[in-house]
Amino acid sequence: MGTSVLSLRIDEELLERLRQHAAKRGMSVQDYVVRTLIRDDFDERFQSAVDETEEFYGRA
Repeated sequence: MGTSVLSLRIDEELLERLRQHAAKRGMSVQDYVVRTLIRDDFDERFQSAVDETEEFYGRA
């Protein structure tokens, strides 16, 4: 899998909060943001799978 570049323009307050969250985990801001996006994407896909399963089998 290849990589791409995503540029974001964010205000100083948000960047500082991201720095603090990343520092607590010993991560760079870039790694923190990427992991957060991956986690959120997984949560959304997992919830979609649960919804589809419940729809297929009928809600309990």
